[in-house]
Amino acid sequence: MTMTRYLSLCRPLVLLGGAAVGFVAFGAESGALPFKPSPVPGGVAVVPVPGKEAPKVTYHGEPVLVRRSARGWVAVVGIKLSAKPGEDHVEVAGREVPFAIRPKRYPEQRVQLKDARKVTPNAEDEARIAKEQLLIAPAWKAWPDGITFPLTFQRPTPGELTASFGMRRIFNGLPRSPHAGLDIRAPQGQAVRAPAAGTVVLTGDFFYSGNAVFIAHGEGVVSLLCHLSKITVKQGQTVAAGDLVGEVGQTGRASGPHLHWSLSLNNARVDPRIFLRREP
Repeated sequence: MTMTRYLSLCRPLVLLGGAAVGFVAFGAESGALPFKPSPVPGGVAVVPVPGKEAPKVTYHGEPVLVRRSARGWVAVVGIKLSAKPGEDHVEVAGREVPFAIRPKRYPEQRVQLKDARKVTPNAEDEARIAKEQLLIAPAWKAWPDGITFPLTFQRPTPGELTASFGMRRIFNGLPRSPHAGLDIRAPQGQAVRAPAAGTVVLTGDFFYSGNAVFIAHGEGVVSLLCHLSKITVKQGQTVAAGDLVGEVGQTGRASGPHLHWSLSLNNARVDPRIFLRREP
């Protein structure tokens, strides 16, 4: 399992000039974007930013997706689940542009797993997990050249969308990290398809994720599709929206067959439902 070499995994930062801008509430501009902003932990903020041309914007050191809106340029900012409510900011040309993070409380989820090692890994498991984290970390930062994220997704597999994103998880009575993805209930072997066009930047069998596919959709937007029973794509492969990438399974830490879909913007895991295209 190796990352494809030709990808620009961390886009170089080149800041452009621009006037200082105070806090501006995002309102009418949202009409130009095909999703509703949700500036909460695990959500997405849309922040007006200055610039005659598309400015380079960073958030906590990570490059941020920028779009033209009805009233100028906006930064589309992924907010980590660990973020604290209150004022935060993006940086543009060395200046801070503030925005507000609203509070959100996620429910609790209790799961009973038969495999206790998936809850409390042994020393060998911990060594494997550490190696996998080093391999996975660059995938979340992938920013391949020449790909523009369309700001919408199609559902990667049919099935019921659960309210699992952000849940505070209790495995076998022990608290663990919040659920940084969306689960889709689906039968074993059902087709899993790319939710948007992109490049497959990593595939593999991981301790927690099981069989997994990472797809970089451009501009720092990355999908993880995991717990698959089968992977049908290879690293470096370009996929179109709807292309087959694997089949639903229950590999890794899973209590039954389903698809786990994590979505990352600027290396922050956010709720994929924000960008999910409305279905008839």
